[in-house]
Amino acid sequence: MKRKKTMTEREHPAIIKEESILAGREERVAEASQKKLFAMEIQRADTLDHARRVRYYVSMVDSEYLKKGKDYREMPEVYMIYISKTDLWKTGKSFCTVEKILQGTGIGYDDGVHLLYVNAGVEDGTEIAELMRYFKTADPEDSSHGALSKRIHFLKCEEGGYEIMCEMSEKWLQEGYALGEKNGEKRAKMKTALRLMEQGMPTEKIAVVLDENAEQIKKWLQEQVAAVRQ
Repeated sequence: MKRKKTMTEREHPAIIKEESILAGREERVAEASQKKLFAMEIQRADTLDHARRVRYYVSMVDSEYLKKGKDYREMPEVYMIYISKTDLWKTGKSFCTVEKILQGTGIGYDDGVHLLYVNAGVEDGTEIAELMRYFKTADPEDSSHGALSKRIHFLKCEEGGYEIMCEMSEKWLQEGYALGEKNGEKRAKMKTALRLMEQGMPTEKIAVVLDENAEQIKKWLQEQVAAVRQ
């Protein structure tokens, strides 16, 4: 699914592309100005060829931008932020950038694509590590992250937030149905339940939203958490 908006440089970055999260990932592309695009992917799986996944995704970003009728010489700087649960490259750092150079010369190679790998598996005392730790808990009582903390508190604790979460769950369900998978309704509900749990919604409320028995929801969540850990 795609959602496009127009914007001025004084406004917040506009979401120009939005992909389904039901395949174990979440993708966003924001246009900060006419010369910069910021792309983010949250990838939960550890068994992928991540480097080629990034290559594929950047190509999709470029293709999406060029659909606007731009010449390739007008292509913007692309900042690709790839977020994972674990330290994929065993760097011992919560984040690292990819540097491109011409071998043996030390001369930088600038193709306009900037890659940043971020992971939630390393606690190295950086601000990014703190932010990843916050993402893992999304504690509504933790106000240490400004506007993000306020939004989490609204969604989890304030009037109107629950309704928004219900709308989101319905959207995810419809995307799951559209996939046409075998047992698609059940799979869509299972993945939606996991996503709502990750957003901090209690099991009892998830059961109400999905019109399922609470014990069934608990079983689905346990199965999916166990599968991720294997």
